[in-house]
Amino acid sequence: MHQDESKYVENKTFLSRRAREWTLALEEFGARQAIEYDQEDEWLRRVQKEFPSYIPFLTKKCGLEFRGRVLEIGAGGAWLSAELSKLPRVVEVIATDASPKVLKERAPRVFKLRHANNAKITRMPGDFHNLDFPSNHFDFVVCSGVLHRAANIVQVLREAKRVLKPGGQLVAIREPVWPLLKMKSRAKVLAKLIATGVNERFYTLSDYKEFFKQAALPLHVKRINLSRGFKFYVNKVVNGLTHARYAFIGSKRGRT
Repeated sequence: MHQDESKYVENKTFLSRRAREWTLALEEFGARQAIEYDQEDEWLRRVQKEFPSYIPFLTKKCGLEFRGRVLEIGAGGAWLSAELSKLPRVVEVIATDASPKVLKERAPRVFKLRHANNAKITRMPGDFHNLDFPSNHFDFVVCSGVLHRAANIVQVLREAKRVLKPGGQLVAIREPVWPLLKMKSRAKVLAKLIATGVNERFYTLSDYKEFFKQAALPLHVKRINLSRGFKFYVNKVVNGLTHARYAFIGSKRGRT
């Protein structure tokens, strides 16, 4: 391993436990990427132009102070890990995903593209329903657009709570939240997903609040608006009607 590369740790326990499930997850990952981004260039464009705006929003608008040990679950290309690694108070970032291939091949490309601090990052395959980490270990658990793909969201939230230190926080962004107003596009999206064989699930804001409640993880919800100028006000009006963007911030009770 070169000094400018992040560390990769093979999780043999996970691979033996989830060999068949991992194969299916990898196939699903490829299918859902094809749906979300018609071309690789479009995904990389969003990694460069759109996604980095989330960190300033979370720190300035939500008052989050990322620090210490951070775990990203369902990391995929791990753009979020890349951005967090550059923050001075973050000392370690572990990026986990069900697909070793994605962590080995896609994540390093993203790290290079986003000038990540590779010395802080460790990539490790794992199942977010059953995290291979000790309790009370991380200051933050983060994820981007993955909770809705869980077979059991409450179980994932409980695992995140377990590995968080007292006072630690779970931060979930980019979850598709169904608005109260049903749009024609919703039926089209579902039809496209079913035809492709991707197991996607979509929930309302009330659903997410209930999931956090069942996991006994006190929740703060913040509307996200990354736009500027006139578009900012347009998005502010339609957010929750034609689309919905939120940051879900769950806090583990207690103090470090």
